[in-house]
Amino acid sequence: MPHQPVIDGFKFAESGEALRGVWPIADFTRLPDVLHDASGELEYAVSGQRDARGRAALRVELRGVLRLRCQRCLELLEFPLAVDTLLTLARRQSEVDADPLDSDFERVVGGKDMAVRDLLEEELVLGVPVAPRHLRCTAGRPGSDEGGSPFEKLRGLLGDASPDGRKH
Repeated sequence: MPHQPVIDGFKFAESGEALRGVWPIADFTRLPDVLHDASGELEYAVSGQRDARGRAALRVELRGVLRLRCQRCLELLEFPLAVDTLLTLARRQSEVDADPLDSDFERVVGGKDMAVRDLLEEELVLGVPVAPRHLRCTAGRPGSDEGGSPFEKLRGLLGDASPDGRKH
């Protein structure tokens, strides 16, 4: 298990610190449902800075290839991930809640003990498609190599039944 860095969000942002490295995909526990397998690593960078309004912020960057499961054919789908997000820090949850939902920036509650892995995982989860699938996946479509519609396959499983349910 790699070193689990923790930062003081506001000090990190105000001093312009930066942290870079690689993180094993297997360490991100909120992804197993969409992963084909958890092999590989992601490159990450977290840097402290100020947003356009001068508030403390963290830039979170993630790069790598995720081995996802296509939700149509259930086979491997290599998904190139490129996340670059600026997170403006808030001192309290009420500050985050007060921002309009359509604002052009993301807010998170900053603190003295912000786990970098948690920041990365949140951006990773947001960067993965809800239902990943191959661009030209033909699984389950009429005319695919599996042949026929699902209803034809069902009719085959039930035997040679007529539409009114009687067997011939």
